[in-house]
Amino acid sequence: MSVVASRNGTPVEAPVAPPKVVRQRRIRPGLLGLAILLIAVGGLGAAFAVTSVRSTGSYLAVARPVEVGQQVTADDLVPVRVSGGRELRPVPADRVKDVLGLRAAVRLTPGTLLTPAQLTDAPLLGPGQQQIALGLEPDQVPARKLHPGDKVLLVSTPDASANGSAAARAGGTRFEGTVIDTATPQNDDTVVYLALAVRDVPAVVALAADDRIALVLTEAA
Repeated sequence: MSVVASRNGTPVEAPVAPPKVVRQRRIRPGLLGLAILLIAVGGLGAAFAVTSVRSTGSYLAVARPVEVGQQVTADDLVPVRVSGGRELRPVPADRVKDVLGLRAAVRLTPGTLLTPAQLTDAPLLGPGQQQIALGLEPDQVPARKLHPGDKVLLVSTPDASANGSAAARAGGTRFEGTVIDTATPQNDDTVVYLALAVRDVPAVVALAADDRIALVLTEAA
């Protein structure tokens, strides 16, 4: 191949080198797919990290055991930071004032997150009931410690000095009750605060005054 050039005004033919052809590198489909996969995985990892940071929050956890029916105090709770705890619907730490004074609907175990379903504002003293306090000796109560919400049965013991009917001397009258709270004075006796039906209160008080009452646990809370 040649072109016409000019030398001193006189056109002459001169050879021209052919252009170089640059060979393009062929991209393998497998490598391209791998690159796309790595980019996608990296994006998912970044999204997961951002989501984890955003879902971290401060919630209330149980610091010490709380029995059923017991009121929750500030010493029973501790704020903790948890990542991804929204699915459990725990109580946020900034709502601690809303739960103080509520009663435990179930036994609260230390180290667990506090949820609204575990708390109740319903009083243990129901309609048609009255509260009484019984001072009982250790052999008049069950061996285990009584907890709020326990169902009990008060049974009258025999009256050896009774001159009435055999039924009065034998005792055995029963009264159903619910434990509201307990206390242990320094003399090792147990004071049990009970919710009883209004109609049973006079009889139970009279039996307790004569030291003729025994307590039976029928259902633990």
